[in-house]
Amino acid sequence: MTKLIKEQVLSYQKRWQTVNLIEIEELRNTTLAEKLQKTVALMAFVQAMEQKDTIDSEEVKVWERWQQLREKFHV
Repeated sequence: MTKLIKEQVLSYQKRWQTVNLIEIEELRNTTLAEKLQKTVALMAFVQAMEQKDTIDSEEVKVWERWQQLREKFHV
């Protein structure tokens, strides 16, 4: 590996480490309401994909609890 290539690889790795640190910080700063909203969006996606017929009774209870949270936080 030539010196130029090695420097490019190290620079590339350093940039991605910086990106990862920024992403971790953004996740730490995400509010509970934002996390709940993202979870609700994922759950809506699952429903849209018509996966509901494969859900067992325990999962239905979980869905009901999430619905209660949505109602409480007005999401």
